[in-house]
Amino acid sequence: MPWKEGYTTSDEKTLADRDITWPNAHQCAFVLVIDLSVASRPEGITPSDLKTASGQFGTQVGIRGLLEVLQRFDVTATFAVPAVMAELYPETMGAILKGGHEIAANGFKHEDVSQLGKEEEQARIEAATESLTRITGLRPIGWYSLPRQRDPFAVGTVSPNTIELLIEAGYGYMGNGLADDIPYYWVADTDAPRALLTLPYYYHFDDQFFLMFPPPGLGSGLENPKPFLTNCMQEFDAQHRRGRYFSMVLHPHIIGFGHRMRILETILTHIQTASGVWNPTAAQCVQYWQRQYPADTALHLEPSIWKDYPGSLS
Repeated sequence: MPWKEGYTTSDEKTLADRDITWPNAHQCAFVLVIDLSVASRPEGITPSDLKTASGQFGTQVGIRGLLEVLQRFDVTATFAVPAVMAELYPETMGAILKGGHEIAANGFKHEDVSQLGKEEEQARIEAATESLTRITGLRPIGWYSLPRQRDPFAVGTVSPNTIELLIEAGYGYMGNGLADDIPYYWVADTDAPRALLTLPYYYHFDDQFFLMFPPPGLGSGLENPKPFLTNCMQEFDAQHRRGRYFSMVLHPHIIGFGHRMRILETILTHIQTASGVWNPTAAQCVQYWQRQYPADTALHLEPSIWKDYPGSLS
């Protein structure tokens, strides 16, 4: 049995700090991801989600404020967009592209695909791809499966078929993976091998897990946005010092309030005071990484040390 099969999604061999290089001698990479979704449950976006005060705030106020801040700071972002959001808000898609940002797919309606059959998941990938291509005029290069607030785990969801289906659909990268803190190859088939470049995600740098409290309508007083500020700034400092990769995920309906936007401005100011920070879109980062660290030389799929025995977990 190959090393990877059934145990991990990567070859578990990261790059040492000294072996990582970025374009034009930059010190580190900073990729900003905007999750343009209001989904809170595994079924994805519903009409009731869009009718909530939070949903309307994000699509009408939060997104405008966020685009203004990005323009003012000259920051490039990747917007992870469910297809239904593109269908409902085509003018927002135009504003995103006009700002020089990337639009990637975030599911058909930001649903949990782990419970879907292979044919149904494939149909939704095709529908999302067609929708985003038609509305934006650009075929999406990246695919995200970001977590929702009410997911049981704060990691996002994929099925056993997702990566293989994305490769077949022609996607260039998966936007959220957990196996490394730099881009890595998610191996779908160890025999071929077939792999999809994947970008790191970690919920400690996702605003919804710090700023979603109290839930709408409940005055619990739990909200304290400062830990999000601290986490992002300290992680950026660590990754910048080591010459690696830093990313954070924001939601217009969450970060878009004035006092929270001040926190974003503080983070961006901190990042821009550092030297040698490369701020590509996710697609630009992927394009560079595939040239610099191609899968055929970066992947090291060694024979398995695991052996199957009767009653073993494998």
